[in-house]
Amino acid sequence: MTTNQENTLILVNLGGPRTSKEIEVFLKDLFSDPFVFDLPLPEFFRIRLARFIAKKRAPKVQKTYESMGFGGGSPLVDETEKQGKILEKILTKTTGKTWKVKVAMACGYPNIRESEFTKPNANTFYLPLYPQFSRSTVLSTLAILETKFGECPVGSGGYIPHFGLDPKFHQITAQFIFEFFTNKLQKDLFLHYPEEIPNCDWKDLDLVFSAHGVPMRLIKKGDRYMEEVETSVSGITQELRKFGYRGEVHISYQSKVGPAKWTEPSSIQKITELANKGKHVAVYPISFVSDHLETLEEIGEQFKELCLVSGGKSFVRIPALGIYEPFLTFLAERVLEADQSIHHCICKERGGESLNHCRFK
Repeated sequence: MTTNQENTLILVNLGGPRTSKEIEVFLKDLFSDPFVFDLPLPEFFRIRLARFIAKKRAPKVQKTYESMGFGGGSPLVDETEKQGKILEKILTKTTGKTWKVKVAMACGYPNIRESEFTKPNANTFYLPLYPQFSRSTVLSTLAILETKFGECPVGSGGYIPHFGLDPKFHQITAQFIFEFFTNKLQKDLFLHYPEEIPNCDWKDLDLVFSAHGVPMRLIKKGDRYMEEVETSVSGITQELRKFGYRGEVHISYQSKVGPAKWTEPSSIQKITELANKGKHVAVYPISFVSDHLETLEEIGEQFKELCLVSGGKSFVRIPALGIYEPFLTFLAERVLEADQSIHHCICKERGGESLNHCRFK
């Protein structure tokens, strides 16, 4: 980054339909991805099945999106764009250079496959917003970029690796949770800011870190996602203890689709178990950094109802980090470090396989 050329940062997220018209396209992109919809089937049949499922699920999913109050779509793209605008200011101010931050989605729009998202290099950086590595998120994104550019971005100088194992991320997340419970967050910066407060000392409640689940088939292929979630939760818990938190911590997995075995325990199982014991429950979305369908609807509505109906004394949804300034400052620091520390194949190490055009083979 020694030239006066404008620097471009591309924030990559999984995606979400911005309107009801985009739902089926989003689902087709999602289920067509072999790293997401991973089945032991011939590719031509897997693709046909993926498109069939997307078309069949679209009407049901549409009703859920309509209930959220965001015009029939997901707020994920808008929330990611908010993060991008603030990151743009932080990077420009920190470096004294011009930065442009763009948003790209692996599924739906604006689609990462479009020509405006150019090859990573010394002035163009890709930052996937997935804290933990998974074949279904990070490896999937890298595979898309490899197909587009003919090389894996890891080690190119323009790729920022996932950040969920970073001790600084653990400290910032713990600080965020502490500020949430002590009413120090600026409420209008968050979507559907939770009005509920635990009717107990927050330091004693049961804290569930809910991560997006993945099929166990991916774990058996070498995906170290569960291990990374556990490392993130362990680090955050250690930092929370410094703020006086003394309650029990739990890890669970949400958003299962289909009959296959997924990561466990499920969040439904864990929350029901705690509620049956009459616990005060709080849920934090450990694998998400922006609020959307899984946090606002699944955690904020479905899990809340489940907890209270099953005997829980109280339930609180903790927001995702969103535009929390210490978090975005942390991401800016990661961008400026780029991937200078990467000298090996993180895809093989964390996901179980290298891509075809890995520069470290």
